[in-house]
Amino acid sequence: MTAEGPDWATDRMCVTFTRGLGPDEVFSRYGADPARSRPLDADAASGLSTGGSSAGAVSLLRAGRLGEWTFCVEDDGVIGSWPEPLAALSRGTETYSVLSTEGLAVFQHWRDGTCLENVEPGLDHPRPGPPGPWWDRIREALAGRPDRGMAPVVALVLDELGLTLDDAALSASWPAVTLAEDDAPSTPRGDSYAGEGPVPPGAVVIL
Repeated sequence: MTAEGPDWATDRMCVTFTRGLGPDEVFSRYGADPARSRPLDADAASGLSTGGSSAGAVSLLRAGRLGEWTFCVEDDGVIGSWPEPLAALSRGTETYSVLSTEGLAVFQHWRDGTCLENVEPGLDHPRPGPPGPWWDRIREALAGRPDRGMAPVVALVLDELGLTLDDAALSASWPAVTLAEDDAPSTPRGDSYAGEGPVPPGAVVIL
């Protein structure tokens, strides 16, 4: 994995990495029905119906186990950056989340229902005191690479976790399922940045 990060992470996407859970449990904690998932490669998965519906925007989730971690990549969606799904994902374990969408880029680290760190590198936020361990690492990873979006941050997380999820690996067959926003845990409208993004660390604790 290069410092520039995989090409799949340069587009609008959200990816989570959760320790110790399998793909079916990860889908369940997102609010999706794992019984509806089926193994699809990237080309086949792109044909699944997403976009708008009566239950809100529909995201495509693809998940897979890599060692003790399970990734879940969400194409053109933001559910994996919301506090309630992240609290559910991290219950009894820990979850990393990286979001890149129009006007918003976010890194989060959650453990057992609590947000430990929330970094929005595109915004001129004051440096937290004291800063978390990822604050400087993320800014350094993004320096001089504005055309790569949050891909360098994805590369940083993969390196931290000792995982490989490059473009070739992600294009292979992985369990895939669609999820409507209204089916995700307690959609957090109004309690976060722009009514959609994550809340500051410690603002949401779900046991």
